Amino acid sequence: MSTALALIGFVLPLGLDSFAIAASIGAAGPMTKRGRWRISLTFMALEAGMPLIGLAIGAPLAAAIGPAAGYVAAGAVFGTGLWMLLHEDDTEKETAGKLITARGATLLGLGLGISLDELAIGFSLGLVHLPVVPVLAGIAAQAFVAAQLGLRLGNRISERYREGAERLAGIVLLALGLSLAAEQLFA
Repeated sequence: MSTALALIGFVLPLGLDSFAIAASIGAAGPMTKRGRWRISLTFMALEAGMPLIGLAIGAPLAAAIGPAAGYVAAGAVFGTGLWMLLHEDDTEKETAGKLITARGATLLGLGLGISLDELAIGFSLGLVHLPVVPVLAGIAAQAFVAAQLGLRLGNRISERYREGAERLAGIVLLALGLSLAAEQLFA
């Protein structure tokens, strides 16, 4: 798989998930420009920061397990996609709604709670040796843009479309996991 395609495969599903969460926040009601910026910047910081934690775990693991790292990365990405498809949790929607009024440590804690998929992606990055700076820049950019769009459009689109974006993110991660596994098998 080319580096550019892998980069898109890692960033696109996170953007869809960010959009779905931000749209849930936006559906809660009108928000000030300052509020949209605060939440978008929080998304950007957390979604670019969580992969660094995952990377800190995944890179040493990749060095320790050697050739099996590609299979572990494929499994982690596939598992994250499967979790996104099968996980029906209303607490994420409740958490998203609480982000509107949250400040300080509460905002950070709530944001961390909805950024766990980025942790898994960062773990996989450490295993597949993608260039970190372009991936993190892509994740940060998509998080900001997806959050802004979701916050603005959230009250205009139905719950069905928000959930569809999240399911599509899971499907893309499943496909990426399968692609990474196939690449290991046929390399």
